[in-house]
Amino acid sequence: MWVGSYSDPSPQTLFKLPRPKTENPFKGGPKAPTRLHSLNPCTRWQVGTRVFILQRKLYSIIFLGSQTVIFSTMVRSKAPSKKQQKKGIDFKKIKRKLGRKLPPPTNATNTEIKSKAIVLPEQSVATNKEGLAVSKKGLTLKELLQQTSHHNAKVRRDALMGIKDLVLKHPAELRLHRYAVIEKLRERISDDDKVVREALYQLFKSEIFPGCAEDNQGLFISLVMTYIFNAMTNLSIDIRLMAFRFFDLVVQYHPPCFSLYAEKILQSYEDILRKNQFYLEDKGKLKSTLYGLVRCLSLLPSKKPGCQKNILGERKIHAFEPDLPTENTGFSVIIKKLKELVLVLINCFQDFIPLLNSMPQLDAQSFDCILSILQSIDIAVRFFIYGNHEESPEANPLQVTWDQTLLSGLSKKLLGVFPLYPKHHLSVKEDDRYFILNIVITEIFLHLREWICPSANVFAKFLEFMENALLGKTCSSTRSGKATWEKHVPSLLPFIPKLVSEVTTDWQSHLLEAFTKTFRDCNPESSLKLACLSMIEEMLIPRGDMHYTEASDPVALDYQTIWIRELPLLLILLGDKWPSSSQVVLHLLLRLGQFACWNSSLIWEYENTQFALCEFYSTCREGNIYYGPFMRLPRDSQELSICCLYYFSNFSTLLLKAITSCCLCPELEPYVLFRIIEVVHAAYKAGHIQFADHISFFITLLSRFKVYPENICPVKESDVQISNCGTFKSLTCMVCSCLSQMGDSSVVFRILEKAILDLISLKPQLDNACAMLRVLIMLDSKPTRLSEQSIIALSNFLPGYLMDVVHCIPEVDGNEVAVSNHVQTCRYYLLPCFFLFDRSNQLVKLFLNVMGSSLTDSSLSLESHNSTQYVTDSLSRMNITVSLLLLIYKDVKVQKIMSLFRTEIGSIMQSIASLQSSEVNMTIEERHKFQCSFERLKIVASSSPVVYIDDASISLSGA
Repeated sequence: MWVGSYSDPSPQTLFKLPRPKTENPFKGGPKAPTRLHSLNPCTRWQVGTRVFILQRKLYSIIFLGSQTVIFSTMVRSKAPSKKQQKKGIDFKKIKRKLGRKLPPPTNATNTEIKSKAIVLPEQSVATNKEGLAVSKKGLTLKELLQQTSHHNAKVRRDALMGIKDLVLKHPAELRLHRYAVIEKLRERISDDDKVVREALYQLFKSEIFPGCAEDNQGLFISLVMTYIFNAMTNLSIDIRLMAFRFFDLVVQYHPPCFSLYAEKILQSYEDILRKNQFYLEDKGKLKSTLYGLVRCLSLLPSKKPGCQKNILGERKIHAFEPDLPTENTGFSVIIKKLKELVLVLINCFQDFIPLLNSMPQLDAQSFDCILSILQSIDIAVRFFIYGNHEESPEANPLQVTWDQTLLSGLSKKLLGVFPLYPKHHLSVKEDDRYFILNIVITEIFLHLREWICPSANVFAKFLEFMENALLGKTCSSTRSGKATWEKHVPSLLPFIPKLVSEVTTDWQSHLLEAFTKTFRDCNPESSLKLACLSMIEEMLIPRGDMHYTEASDPVALDYQTIWIRELPLLLILLGDKWPSSSQVVLHLLLRLGQFACWNSSLIWEYENTQFALCEFYSTCREGNIYYGPFMRLPRDSQELSICCLYYFSNFSTLLLKAITSCCLCPELEPYVLFRIIEVVHAAYKAGHIQFADHISFFITLLSRFKVYPENICPVKESDVQISNCGTFKSLTCMVCSCLSQMGDSSVVFRILEKAILDLISLKPQLDNACAMLRVLIMLDSKPTRLSEQSIIALSNFLPGYLMDVVHCIPEVDGNEVAVSNHVQTCRYYLLPCFFLFDRSNQLVKLFLNVMGSSLTDSSLSLESHNSTQYVTDSLSRMNITVSLLLLIYKDVKVQKIMSLFRTEIGSIMQSIASLQSSEVNMTIEERHKFQCSFERLKIVASSSPVVYIDDASISLSGA
């Protein structure tokens, strides 16, 4: 009961009183308000007319239903009666009452002091905050957290912004006080102010969650989830929807939390989605909620179609798909709750159908909502079918029990409206949007096909849509339409292998034709191309439950041939710009080579790919080498491409030349070089490479490998850093090892002898010549297998070769380590010659004769690749010859061999002495240095032991 104020100056005051039982409003009725009784009595009553005057106010009573309404109107008061003024009174006497204080005199001075206090929480000027972490406004973290509970929403929002500013400038504050911060901030999740909630969400998203990512997630989540669940049950729809956004944020940073609270979360989503009065009006709020639902449901464990194990074990489906859990992680208890949620989602989808028919065009928010609803249903259906949620871990996921209500709802309310199409004219955007929605519905149908048992007409309707979708007929031809097509068509591809094995021949041909066109038309680097490659692998490689063989499936075989021929071209087209896509193609080629033996036609097609693959490795045009993408791909891709070589049963010469060119490239890593040699040799042992081609491969490597720097002892320090001498030495050892495994060494030696000597006669680089000499002595034996012609050719080559070795490795004067390194380096190049000397005395004699002739006859020159640079005058030849003989005599075994040829040695030393006496351009220092070396040689030669050969004693006396 409301009573107006009698002192109210307004013209009317409203009173609401219960209707009295009698006609008189006050007689026999309820009592008047207390405040009404406290007033003075009425001056006049007019009850019969239902009007009365109370304290100079006119009241009108109106009976309305069970209440009585009284209006009051101001009544003109009576004019005050004019009293006659008393005259003759000079002073008025004031009568004072007892207990009253006398008023102060009129001329009294007021000494009272009044003041007002200004209350401040704390004066920042008086507080010393030096060294403390403060925000832009000078507030500490503690002060900001206190302000988050302020009654003013603007203060709370500013406090949250201040915390963000402080954490950005002082990240250590969050690490030190993270739990206290979360405990305080979580109270704002249910804040009444929308701006405060949004500020808190952004603070959590940008600073709090990333800053606590490495901490104890369990404790962190438990601090927040209680308040999130409390907000989900709030009476305000906005707060409830914001709670779902907070939970979505939690799931992003800690996905396992969904399995802990799955039942509660699904129940909350179900409750909010049942309130269709809000989402049909405010689709923006529904969209954010459904986004979070899709994210949560995507954490449910499920195995997509085509992920079965093959004979090699577990395999990947798509390289572009994120990893999802595939094992049971405690979700079995939510199946019932999830089924109820799916029914609610179906009803939500059904509520949007009238809007689609009535709207002139499909707006973005409605499209996003419908798409999220369909995606949620699709994820739930996949969980029901492929999720590992049975009690027995070995239970077949296809034995899931379906609720008939759920199946009926899916069949009638969802699949029954397929395909979705507008009632009005389509725009380009709408065309793409309806295409996406129909793709998701088709995917749901293909998952449920075995349980709903569709009719032939319904099945044909979905197959026709799949064919048109693969051909791009149901999407716009604009650039955005092309992007939409490449993005969403891959979701249909995993169903292709099973469909083509179950549908009729006519539909099989249509689907394979559409799939092949999709494979050819999509961008090489797109995710659609990767998905197509994955499906090609599944349809090419034999599997336990699905084979495509020549006898059983001739239709599929024609398309398989097309796919195999496209692979090398795709690999070259990708180049080195998209290494991940190239790796997928190489992996498919490797798998195809491993399993091509299952189908004779596939073997033939795989063998033909090597001709197209030559360009992938290298090509030679007009004498120039052009390296393919192989040289620039990462090592793992190079490894795959090298392994593919092993499975070519008939290794072509063109491909072998292309690989050899790659091996000779200076930019090739040593590991990749040795790996190529290893795989090629394994292919030879498996009978895939001809003997002559294999020999040619090794000899080409040894003769044409570019060793840098050319000087064995580089002058510049940078030359040492870029030297590949060690790599070539390892290559030589590896080639020798492989040649020794190729069969009878004598047969291999006869084949290689002429080829190596022909290459040696071309005067190759010092390292290349040494490598070929090492191959000869590895295959040779004692006595030598060299022919007379080969011995003569070697006798003409070895003097120049050995003199180049001496010149390129000058003697060093220093510590024992430097001298030892010098000897070891020289020995590496001299050792092949020592073996040849040990196996053929005839070669030694001819070698010494050629060396002596080069000293006496100036017209003769010891030609080698380096002789024109180093051995240019008689003085140089004398010094090098003396140094060479000293090196030879340092080997005990060779020293014994040389002692057999005293005549030849004596002739050489006599020639040296003659040249010394006739040389006039020698300085005193040079002559002294040469004389010391020559005297040392005499001592070494004279001290050589006596050797008995065929009972004949031959000694080398002093020269």
